[in-house]
Amino acid sequence: MSNHFPTVGVIGAGQLARMSVAPAAALGINLLLLANDAHDSGAQITNHVVGDYKNLETVRAFARECDVITFEHELIPLSIIKTLEADGVVVRPSSASFIYSQDKAAMRKRLSNFPSPKNAVVTKVEEVSEFPVIAKAISGGYDGRGVWRIDSEAELASVLKEVGKLLIEELIDFDYEIAVMVARSPHGQATTWAPTQTIQRDGICTMTITPAPQLSSDLSQRAQKLALDIANEIGVFGVMAVEIFVKGEELFINELAMRPHNSGHWTIEGSLTSQFEQHLRAVLDLPLGNPQMTAPIAVMGNILGGDKEDMYRPYLHLMARTPELKFHHYKKQVRPGRKIGHVNVLGDNLLELTQAVQHALDYMSGVIDE
Repeated sequence: MSNHFPTVGVIGAGQLARMSVAPAAALGINLLLLANDAHDSGAQITNHVVGDYKNLETVRAFARECDVITFEHELIPLSIIKTLEADGVVVRPSSASFIYSQDKAAMRKRLSNFPSPKNAVVTKVEEVSEFPVIAKAISGGYDGRGVWRIDSEAELASVLKEVGKLLIEELIDFDYEIAVMVARSPHGQATTWAPTQTIQRDGICTMTITPAPQLSSDLSQRAQKLALDIANEIGVFGVMAVEIFVKGEELFINELAMRPHNSGHWTIEGSLTSQFEQHLRAVLDLPLGNPQMTAPIAVMGNILGGDKEDMYRPYLHLMARTPELKFHHYKKQVRPGRKIGHVNVLGDNLLELTQAVQHALDYMSGVIDE
């Protein structure tokens, strides 16, 4: 790696890969994506190979073209990652830490010394005595899928019949939810961004506000230390999101994602070093960048598919109305409820920023037309 600009191979070619293209190009790093389809969001704009990430030989052949392998989703079988490592491929994050973003039960067990909701793995209705509870598929869930609120034995029986084995967690009546993005390199260097409040609707994040406005400076420091401690505990290399419930002065770990994450999209304009550049730096073991914010407040809104198909025409109205808005389109097919892009805006007035973002989201999805 010392005499040439390396090739970073990314398993997956969705919007996270797409947003990694600009920082990779700026650094002169070659990005190569393993895409399901040439029309995938990232594959549209950079070098890629079309193939099945579940096929060992396909992934092995892909890895031979790369200096380091990383991921933009958690869906690749762990056995394939382990085989690549046995082949001598540099994989970051490694299988030893990546498992904790794939297997929620393993994550809960490993982080049992960290503040978490009470939890247990169950296969029978009789193993749960109190309701309501939260039930989670042990692997494969995202954006609210694979997570159920269970209020009765009958509901639990129905989900168990479908899934077979569940992680059952105590229902935390939290005040709000935050995410802390953290990055760690093989050298052991680590950084964290300001904690972000995530606002959810129907299990899908619709908006983030950074720094989390309700979080005291003491809680903010505790949350950041918690994320850094977890990164160190599991030995992650790259960027990781730690999702946390906040209840009063208590913090409860909800989920981990070992890759750039929706709750870090604000960093593209809102931080001196975006999560996408930082992930590249971390997996290549380059010195990490400064995560300091570029403005007092950063608000991000997820553009969800609605009735409107034309995503270009809204620019005329929205750019004229709010010139500060920054648009990021993923060029994905518009489907109701699907994340097809996001907008960022920076400033110092929280109310004005959130109103500007909400107006943009409503206008782009067709909820309003003025």
